[in-house]
Amino acid sequence: MKKKGEMKKVKIVEDKVNPENDDPWSWLVQKGIKPSFLCISIFALLVRVAIGLHPYSGANTPPKFGDYEAQRHWMEITLNLPPRDWYRNSSVNDLSYWGLDYPPLTGYQSYIHGVFLETFDPDSVALFTSRGYESYLGKLLMRWTVLSSDVLIFFPAVLYFVLVYRGMGQKSDVAWHVAMILLSPCLILIDHGHFQYNCISLGLTTAAVAAALSQKDLVASVLYCLALNHKQMSAYFAPAFFSYLLGRCLRNKNPLLEVSKLGLMVIGTFAIVWWPYLHSKDAALGVLSRLAPFERGIYEDYVANFWCTSSMLVKWKKLYTTQSLRIFSLVATLLTCLPSMVQQVLSPSSKGFLYGLLNSSFSFYLFSFQVHEKSILLPLLPLSLLALEEPRSLLWLTHFAMFSMFPLLHRDKLVLAYVALYALFILLYFAPGGPGGRCNGSKTLDHSQKTKKGWEFLSSIAFHPLVTGFFFLCSLILHVIYLTMHPPNKYPFLFEAAIMLLCFSQFVLFTLYFNSKQWMLSKHPTSKNKQKKLV
Repeated sequence: MKKKGEMKKVKIVEDKVNPENDDPWSWLVQKGIKPSFLCISIFALLVRVAIGLHPYSGANTPPKFGDYEAQRHWMEITLNLPPRDWYRNSSVNDLSYWGLDYPPLTGYQSYIHGVFLETFDPDSVALFTSRGYESYLGKLLMRWTVLSSDVLIFFPAVLYFVLVYRGMGQKSDVAWHVAMILLSPCLILIDHGHFQYNCISLGLTTAAVAAALSQKDLVASVLYCLALNHKQMSAYFAPAFFSYLLGRCLRNKNPLLEVSKLGLMVIGTFAIVWWPYLHSKDAALGVLSRLAPFERGIYEDYVANFWCTSSMLVKWKKLYTTQSLRIFSLVATLLTCLPSMVQQVLSPSSKGFLYGLLNSSFSFYLFSFQVHEKSILLPLLPLSLLALEEPRSLLWLTHFAMFSMFPLLHRDKLVLAYVALYALFILLYFAPGGPGGRCNGSKTLDHSQKTKKGWEFLSSIAFHPLVTGFFFLCSLILHVIYLTMHPPNKYPFLFEAAIMLLCFSQFVLFTLYFNSKQWMLSKHPTSKNKQKKLV
């Protein structure tokens, strides 16, 4: 009897632990992950190709064109100039014309893609003469650079995360979970429609999250530092990574040693990436000044965050100096991040870490300096990783995240792609195999009826079907108005302001809801039992 019991125990452990045997692919096939992941990946790739056939940011709009031209110009600059001159204004690098304003890893990525373009279409990256270059072959090659980045970085990172998440004993809707991440309409529209490379920084972040969840803290630190060195907006996740890893270190036998090891990995990664700019203080500060464009003001376009929304009542730019606004935004961001950070330092857990990523990114989106419409992609990432826990939340946030970017996508002539991807997302969400297709008519977003605590009272009111129905109807009406009517001459941005206000109200509700829910993780006895399995 003892031997049988021991054999059963071994079998259970082998089933739950991450596959690190000699044949990991056989484990994937056995679990049904490899076939489903490959099929969904191929379909997701085809969807991206289809979106790439649409227009891009700034198409045929001189003199500066748009984000497409910015990315192409960075390839031109990095290919033809040495790294020390990439961030320096000169006769051959006019920083007023789409000067490089992302960290060095973006510069290296631009160089690699520039070599690719030069091989097949040298005119597209020729110094000076290629400005505003638009051709069918050039567009095709540029689209391929984004596709290859997605396939080489974001797709494997998603597989890595799903394997880790599955290995922690989570629900088994693998195909649905993968589809929700890979077919996120917002990311596809921005990267493959509007034209950017968010798939790289978000892919590195996803891999870092997976490494952290599998207790590979040093690997997680390196991957997250790489994400931060690709796009500085990855700092939206910094409070969550810092508090979770610190909380884990404090529970080790030698916390000082663990913190020191993490610190050395961070310093080492930054030193390698920034090496061309560490020869002098001026060179390093020159790069840093490009990464923090404070001269643009606390907000630029109509973004659904606190500063832009409240500017209808308080004229921040007129009343306060840039220095004062920098302090205001820093304090507001840190204060809203603090509850989530404290919870993870006191009680670090895998699920709490994922909610912490969501809460810290929302804090930055709502209160940090110079937020862009596209920055809503950052809160969307951790929520898509939590799709099995928060299916209705993902549906609702995706709806308003897309809506908040609608004016931008409308300018890029991507309305058809916008509607098609939204319809595809709804179909996938309600697919029979996933939790989205099994959601009942519960009043809360996650439909948990086991307890009646404070956060459930909030969600039962804010996310009641009548309330959500009202907000959905408002967004639908505003879509129609934006497409069919012209605003009054006195208020040319009236419709953008209405969209911003509606989306901001939802983002605030999400911030309150998820912060409350993260804190309740350490208070529910059932949650504690689950966390033992996850940590």
